[in-house]
Amino acid sequence: MAWFWAALSLILFLSLLQQLPKKRNLPPGPIALPIIGHLHLLGKNLHHEFHRLARKHGPIIFLHLGTVPAVVVSSAAGAELVLKTHDLVFSGRPHHQASKHLGYDRRNILFAPYGAYWRNMRKLCSLKLLNSQKVNEFRPIRKAELGEMVGSLRRAVEKREIVDVSAAVAGVIGDMICLMVFGRKFVDRDLDEKGFKSVIDETMNLAALPNLGDFFPLMAALDLQGLNRRMKELSVIFDGFLERIIDDHLQKKQETKQNQDFVDTMLAVMESGEAEFEFDRRHVKAVLLDMLIGGMDTSASTVEWAISELIRHPKVMKKLQKELEQVVGMDQMVDESHLHKLNYLDLVVKETLRLHPPGPLLIHVPSEDCKVNQFHVPKGSWIFVNVWSIGRDPNMWQDPQEFVPERFVGGDVDFLGQHFQYIPFGSGRRSCPGMQLGLILVRLVLAQLVHCFDWELPHAMLPADLDMAEHFGVVTTRDKHLMAIPTYRLHK
Repeated sequence: MAWFWAALSLILFLSLLQQLPKKRNLPPGPIALPIIGHLHLLGKNLHHEFHRLARKHGPIIFLHLGTVPAVVVSSAAGAELVLKTHDLVFSGRPHHQASKHLGYDRRNILFAPYGAYWRNMRKLCSLKLLNSQKVNEFRPIRKAELGEMVGSLRRAVEKREIVDVSAAVAGVIGDMICLMVFGRKFVDRDLDEKGFKSVIDETMNLAALPNLGDFFPLMAALDLQGLNRRMKELSVIFDGFLERIIDDHLQKKQETKQNQDFVDTMLAVMESGEAEFEFDRRHVKAVLLDMLIGGMDTSASTVEWAISELIRHPKVMKKLQKELEQVVGMDQMVDESHLHKLNYLDLVVKETLRLHPPGPLLIHVPSEDCKVNQFHVPKGSWIFVNVWSIGRDPNMWQDPQEFVPERFVGGDVDFLGQHFQYIPFGSGRRSCPGMQLGLILVRLVLAQLVHCFDWELPHAMLPADLDMAEHFGVVTTRDKHLMAIPTYRLHK
């Protein structure tokens, strides 16, 4: 084993040599350890650790993550500089192991480097998949799936069962996404023997774990943590699944469909050549995987957090239910046509996203050396914008830890990323292209759960005792599933 440790020491030494940029006026930060830099400070919930460091060292801090220089921005003013003032410079994404293995070597929208390919791919998806007309085509599907969810919950009411609300929300949103993207739902083992949702969850967790191969590139081939091996295995699972989906669609393309799902649309673009850039099955699969993973977890986690906060705040719950009673009535479920009239629902969703942004950290990479405030930010460094921390900044928000939807009344703060104290969907060029669809799913599912049912915690648990611990990932979810007992409210 002596040769192994000698080789490892040499790799670490060479990595260290390429680590430090020339010391200019870098942002402040904690003292780094030799070789590993600040990696020892990365805890279970990365956004919490960055928040703690920002409180001690300032809203813009500098870290060494192994050989990777990193800057953490934890203020609205700093976020505006990164995402607006210098948006073009900071439009890159890091080239890490997850983007290689889980993003079809950066062919997807999330991980693709900024440039002509990314701009064309985003434009294609915005025009062909995520436009208002396409989203509205799937209204009947969403209505049917919500009806099935409510029916399932009503059966649980009759049996006075404790419901896994987290699983119910993930299930209905997952089914909606699969029907829109693939044209069909899937049973749990269609993707892998571990189960559909289990594979998705593992993918999101692996993509968020600190990978030594990212922070010491010369060590990537060693894969000391085994993360790359598992990501490769997952990529094979997804690739096989998506290949079967594409083959199935190609075989059935002569059939007349009322609505073309996302696969049909992407294949039509590929075959027509209208993309005007390289666009083959790899690119189709990369985008489909984006839609599947990104669409499922971001929307489901937001509904999960929202219903949790409403259970913890019964007065807010009653106020929302009163609005639903007035707008919808007690003799029918919520329809999408009601959503634009539900102003308090909009406030509840806004406040949920302030406290629980699905992606708590936005990650960017500058294409050149840049100055942010008076600080030097080196080209190629990783820039973390801590959306979670900004949403809890007492300089921006009164009583920031409290769940108060009314704080948005009369203000002009919206979801579009122009107010940098509130950027749950990001801002600038790399903002989330699926915002419209995501908000429809969140509002619709949440409204249905609140309108059709009252909710109480099991085992005589008080609302204030509900555990709100987080599980960090590419999307941050509840650490423990939300369990609750529903009571049916409607008159029929």
